[in-house]
Order: sequence, then structure tokens, then C-alpha cells
Amino acid sequence: MSPIKQKKLNILRKKLDLLDNKLIGLIKQRTNIVKDVLKLKEYKNQIVDKRRISIILKNIKKKSIKNKIDPKITNRVWKNMIWSYIDFERRNFKKK
Repeated sequence: MSPIKQKKLNILRKKLDLLDNKLIGLIKQRTNIVKDVLKLKEYKNQIVDKRRISIILKNIKKKSIKNKIDPKITNRVWKNMIWSYIDFERRNFKKK
């Protein structure tokens, strides 16, 4: 790789790192909200809401297309996030 391209690559990677830091902050905010949601659930079977998951994924697809983002990317990101939080809720669920 030429020195000019390497310099451009390094700049882009720094931009990605800054964006990743912002994402970490958003994930922390989302986790705090999920914790509050979990406190409201009385039974473990309330953790997975397939209807809501379907609605979320349909909305994400629409927004992705509108914003010219490959919907396969956002679908995979959101599915992974949803199932990661379902796992988090299952691990942190406490019977009342």
C-alpha cells in the first residue's frame, strides 16, 4: 500500500474508532433501559416477544432502505443485538 493510501486508511480507522466509542455509550444507555424493562417482567416467558421482534426488524428494514443502507447489514446487527439482550435478560431475570 502506498504511503498516501496508508495515511488515508489510518484517518478512516480513527474515524471508525471515534464512532465505536459513541456506539459504546449508546449501548450503555440501551442496557440501562433494558434493565428497567426487565424489572417490570414478572415471568421469564415475558422476555421474548416474537411479535415485537418482527415489528422491530420490519421497521429497521424500512429505515435502512430509506437511508440507503444495506438492509442485510442492519438486519444482522439488530438480530444480534436483540438476541444478546434476550440472553442478558434471561441471565439477570429474578423471580419476584
